[in-house]
Amino acid sequence: MVAMSKRALITGITGQDGSYLAELLLDKGYDVIGMVRRSSTVNMERLAHLTDSVEIASGDLLDQASMIDILRNHRPNEVYNLAAQSFVHASFGQPLLTGETTALGVTRLLDAIRLVDPSIRYYQASSSEMFGHARQVPQTEDTPFHPRSPYGVAKVYGHWITINYRESYDLHASAGILFNHESPRRGLEFVTRKISHGAATISLGLADELRLGNLDAMRDWGFAGDYVEAMWLMLQQDQPDDFVVCSGETHSVREFCELAFGRLGLDWQEHVVVDETFLRPAEVDLLVGDSTKAEECLGWKPQTGFADLVEMMVDADLALLEGSLRPPR
Repeated sequence: MVAMSKRALITGITGQDGSYLAELLLDKGYDVIGMVRRSSTVNMERLAHLTDSVEIASGDLLDQASMIDILRNHRPNEVYNLAAQSFVHASFGQPLLTGETTALGVTRLLDAIRLVDPSIRYYQASSSEMFGHARQVPQTEDTPFHPRSPYGVAKVYGHWITINYRESYDLHASAGILFNHESPRRGLEFVTRKISHGAATISLGLADELRLGNLDAMRDWGFAGDYVEAMWLMLQQDQPDDFVVCSGETHSVREFCELAFGRLGLDWQEHVVVDETFLRPAEVDLLVGDSTKAEECLGWKPQTGFADLVEMMVDADLALLEGSLRPPR
């Protein structure tokens, strides 16, 4: 008798993390269902190579009925909630939308699981932005939260409601407190991709300057392709729990610029301009995590170093831009 494949539902599958997680689960033999909002402008670029392997289902974190339907129709064993309004800067301009999706959307999905099938294992994408004005360095699972943006506040709600449903209804619900994780698939609105793409653009003579905000902000950056494995490992444990996932190193935006432009033989100081319009109303100056618990309990460690990550992103953006400049055959 052939064992049935595990089935996983990924919300936010069209994003950076969703695409890497889909690849990982498909490699492990899962049937993968991706939830996307019904829209005329769904961007499937990151999933273009997986369209024949992933089943797409329509649903929305603002609409609990649609999530109940997906769970009933597709019967997943695991649910990975990666969907959110995830751009921190935009959350200041759209605080209500951020709260509806990034906070209350988590409640709607958890409650749908409770109603349809409480045996489903659930992963919540929590964030290092919850620590905000952190009271200790490095940050661990026990560090108090002090979010400094509507996004961070919404993520705190999503994190605690996950714990509440775990404790109230005995759900196998785990949260990964992921520190900044980047890749060539990162959106252009995020500072790391903005830098890698900007450096490549300048190196090809397509621009002269790159405008950025706070160059002194310190972050713990890792590779998204490494971090999705930690998500999967959490749902394979006998008991649910919460885990910090990070590199354990901190680097400044300034250092990211130096490495990115240096990869292309450029001096970043000749091209980067500080623009106050990109500063946040409330800044998070330093985030760096301690992933000892993930290493000890999950056997997880990051595989990609900071310099390798920056070079990977710059090389990918350079190839992307050079390809767009080639005349069609």
